[in-house]
Amino acid sequence: MSVSHLAPLDCENLVRPLDQLDTHHLAGRRAMIAGSLSHLPFMERLRRRDSATVAFSGNTGETSILLSRSMRLENKCHCVSYNISLKGSSFTFDNGNVTTTFIHTSCHDCLLMSFDVESGKRQHFYLFSRRRELEQKEIEEFRAQVECLNMPPPAVMDPTKELCAEETTSDPAAQTEEKTERQKD
Repeated sequence: MSVSHLAPLDCENLVRPLDQLDTHHLAGRRAMIAGSLSHLPFMERLRRRDSATVAFSGNTGETSILLSRSMRLENKCHCVSYNISLKGSSFTFDNGNVTTTFIHTSCHDCLLMSFDVESGKRQHFYLFSRRRELEQKEIEEFRAQVECLNMPPPAVMDPTKELCAEETTSDPAAQTEEKTERQKD
């Protein structure tokens, strides 16, 4: 039986936002380890993913940086990039419909993010790491955090599944220019 079922959960402590985000810790690419969503149809789509990644790039001293996400589903990669604005331990997307908060985790190389979509209509809760596999205690902590949020049991990614290739250009304007140039050829 898991530790989370033996003792009452300290939910206030388990799902507390980071006090201060270390932007230097933020930089780089991480693979999705596990995730849960409050909207069940989207949860089923999450379970079908082969893999997913998140990468933050740009000047780590700035409040505006680039967030790149990739997902491998049915042997196809889907990649998208967003400009985001950091504020404290959270960030918002340019369109303003999603606010993301970084949540405390004991995993030293992980990012734990809670996405509040459309003012609480949906919640997405994702754990990313520089490693493809975590220790059992780190996964159990995430399961307990999901339980505290009353969300469905998490989908855990298969660490043997291939990740999408990293984007070679991190500047969306440059990516658009490259696509335009390729179309001209």
